[in-house]
Amino acid sequence: MENYIIIILCFAAFFAGFVDAIVGGGGLIQTPIALILLPSFPVSSITGSLKIPGISGTSVAAFHYLKHVKMNWKLLLIMAIFSCSFAFLGSELLTLVSNDFMKPLLFFILIILAVYTFIKKDFGLQQIKNLSESKMILFGILISSFIGFYDGFIGPGTGSFLVVAFISILGFDFLHASANAKMVNVASNLGSITLFVLKGKIIWAIAIPMAFCNAFGGWIGAKLAIKKGNDFIRIFFLIVVVGTLIRFGYDVFFKR
Repeated sequence: MENYIIIILCFAAFFAGFVDAIVGGGGLIQTPIALILLPSFPVSSITGSLKIPGISGTSVAAFHYLKHVKMNWKLLLIMAIFSCSFAFLGSELLTLVSNDFMKPLLFFILIILAVYTFIKKDFGLQQIKNLSESKMILFGILISSFIGFYDGFIGPGTGSFLVVAFISILGFDFLHASANAKMVNVASNLGSITLFVLKGKIIWAIAIPMAFCNAFGGWIGAKLAIKKGNDFIRIFFLIVVVGTLIRFGYDVFFKR
């Protein structure tokens, strides 16, 4: 493999880690670049390999958030178990079938999400605690199962979807949603990685250097998110959602 390819992928991994640490969606940066630069490799191998930098950056960001943001450990432990398990199942399915049929649905969901976030100015700017513990755990199981499966099967945008779920369903603000989403995302990445390692799908020559760069980007992104707070994260979130829309829109309407 040419050195310049690894260098470009490392730059993509750094920026992906930075973005992912703030609002999620880092996979939307490094995944298309890897697919373009590595056309001779199977999609499942590329997807599996990118889980390594994905988990490294997310883990570093999660560790940094832990020092500054209060976590609901009981909820997170339950969500992590379901997220990891369903991501494993999603990755297993990815090795068997194409995931392209999901993209039109995601495209329209993202349009609604972007419009709602833009119009509702207070979306995610404060915590709303009106759920009982049992309801929060039930919703947490549903969220982590569905999005965990999505992460294993499709991947890009998982962090952003987790942030939205934590805000709109569980009543978190952007900062706490981003922090807790990182913990769940680490678990879903772990489930996918387990499957891809067992099937020998990891391209370690790109996975390891990208992991270091993604982790560095995640560290910087987490520090910036904590320093700037909810207003900054909300704006960044809108930018990432629009970018995700463009990516899925291209896949749905133009890619053949």
